[in-house]
Amino acid sequence: MSHKELNLGILAHVDAGKTTLTERLLYEAGVIDALGSVDRGTTQTDSLALERQRGITIKTAVASFSLGGVHVNLIDTPGHPDFIAEVERVLDVLDGAVLVISAVEGIQPQTRILMRALERLEVPTIMFINKIDRTGADPMRVLDSILERLTSSVIAMGAAREVGTSSAAFSAYDEDDADFRARLVEVLSEHDDELLATYVESAHEVPFHRLQKELTAQSRRGDVKALFMGSAATGAGVSDLMAAVPELLATNAGDPCDQPSGKIFKIERGTKGEKIAYVRLFSGAIHVRDLLELGSGRQNKVKAIEVFDQCSSTPTSSFAAGAVAKVWGLSESHLGDRIGNGSSAQIAYQFPPPTLESVVAPMDPADRGRLLDALAQLAEQDPLINVRQDDVHDEISVSLYGEVQKEVIQATLADDYGLEVVFREATTICVERPVGVGEAGEVLFAKTKTNVTGKSSTLSSNPFPATLGMRVEPARAGSGIDFNLDIDVRLVPIYIYKTIDRFKRQMEQYIREALREGLHGWQVTDCVVKLIDCGYRAPGTSAADFRKLTPLVLFAALDRADTHVCEPILRVRVETPSPTTSAVLGALITLGGDSPTPSQSGAMTVIDAALPAARLSELQRQLASLSGGEGVVESTFAGYEPVLGEVPTRRRVNPNALNRDEYLSCLARRVRG
Repeated sequence: MSHKELNLGILAHVDAGKTTLTERLLYEAGVIDALGSVDRGTTQTDSLALERQRGITIKTAVASFSLGGVHVNLIDTPGHPDFIAEVERVLDVLDGAVLVISAVEGIQPQTRILMRALERLEVPTIMFINKIDRTGADPMRVLDSILERLTSSVIAMGAAREVGTSSAAFSAYDEDDADFRARLVEVLSEHDDELLATYVESAHEVPFHRLQKELTAQSRRGDVKALFMGSAATGAGVSDLMAAVPELLATNAGDPCDQPSGKIFKIERGTKGEKIAYVRLFSGAIHVRDLLELGSGRQNKVKAIEVFDQCSSTPTSSFAAGAVAKVWGLSESHLGDRIGNGSSAQIAYQFPPPTLESVVAPMDPADRGRLLDALAQLAEQDPLINVRQDDVHDEISVSLYGEVQKEVIQATLADDYGLEVVFREATTICVERPVGVGEAGEVLFAKTKTNVTGKSSTLSSNPFPATLGMRVEPARAGSGIDFNLDIDVRLVPIYIYKTIDRFKRQMEQYIREALREGLHGWQVTDCVVKLIDCGYRAPGTSAADFRKLTPLVLFAALDRADTHVCEPILRVRVETPSPTTSAVLGALITLGGDSPTPSQSGAMTVIDAALPAARLSELQRQLASLSGGEGVVESTFAGYEPVLGEVPTRRRVNPNALNRDEYLSCLARRVRG
């Protein structure tokens, strides 16, 4: 296998032809002898039965081929918005990407989300306008739309001809094309002052080989995007795209002699139920029988390794920096784990969280235990499938992105686990944010419940041999939960936790677990929690005492701070025929759309507005009739805003620390049980 590795992602909105392009690349590279079909369910990377049935990619798949002396790991990702989390976990293991856009449908909602992510993470990207052979194709219109709505740093590398016919083809520009040279100089000079100076004097004095070299350098840095056109179905333009991949996308330069550093970007189960981790290695090497650090004190020994070889994987004794491989033996691993002691930058993801939740129940009540086990394994493969277990009401809930994901989970449970289940109607997932600052505390040996400010009341005494004081403060929207120690470190029970860092990690874990259900039952976020008092009695105090006391103190502080319940908000972009503008605007306002802003775009009106996520499906339903079937709505997650009107609550599944007697009684019952 070549020492040069390139991990290439194929990304697109659903139905843009992403999997068909993957199939075509494998065919042109000689990996497969015949082309598969998405419609017939015969493609190489859509291996799941459900993918073949539905004609969509659900799980990330890897295949490989050699190209110009480079070993390319081709990573096919889902295109449907319900599976954006699957794409999220792949982005920071890529060396480069091909973003596929349909020449018929043009830029679609997922296209914009993916482009923003690729630019934010500085992933070098080539664009491919697909389906130039289809009726209604207009690649030049799509190019104009890319320049207007995605990025201006795009260079078309050729033009399409006989568009909309089976004879559609792509012709690459050459150095004699004056318009192409001018466009190269114009775009490249935006990122090169020396080239700009030469261009200002005379564009014709810039040698073409200099432009080619600069295009390669800027493309590999992610500054510019080369754009090709073609048809994955017929093969038009694909050879030009393939020739550009090793030239315009950088191969990995990780040091194989450094300490091993990598990331787990996918987890699946083998035929015997064993955990298989897909690992991208940024530096160093991993060998069979190596003991790997997985974080938080977790260690596992590598039992087997397989690297990707064409459309399968083959056993090997090791793999080195730049490669991806399947690794057995990492039983304690989690999706997204960073492996080893070497350094690799953490990625700040900005993808939307799931905004829906649905109760799922087995058709046979006796299967509840099996259902929990199956959902736990699915959540292992996708942590954003959050599973909530309510033993009091005998209910299980899962978080979702949309109806398609719900149908996929239902089918997966039936096909892979033999479980027939039903889902209730999905409801919106809200969050809670602190309004003000609140403090509270429980003091060791105290006969009264005392808060940190010195005020006390004649409530029941502290039931645990420990002291805790906490302050809760609001934080910036989107910042999550931040925990800090604001105490004399001599108050930390080192004999329990061994180190200050471990004490802090454990306390943060207790706090995060407690904040899963706030004053109204929703997860609390965007806050700073400070530990401002601590105490213990050696040797009587245990870690369990701090864990059990944390919710009592934290919720007393949170109660004093108070919280807002906030609902998910979408930024919607509605395109509708201009004569229907007033009706659509009225519907948007009625549904809670905030500050709708219309603008004219030819015969269409474009309306931008903020809309509660719970109202999107109703907007889509009304838009069809109001616009005569011509209206289109795009939506992106825009954060959370306080709910106006009646505050929604969520039924608790954990003991309610707001009710002291109930909380302590529940703990006592658990001990007796």
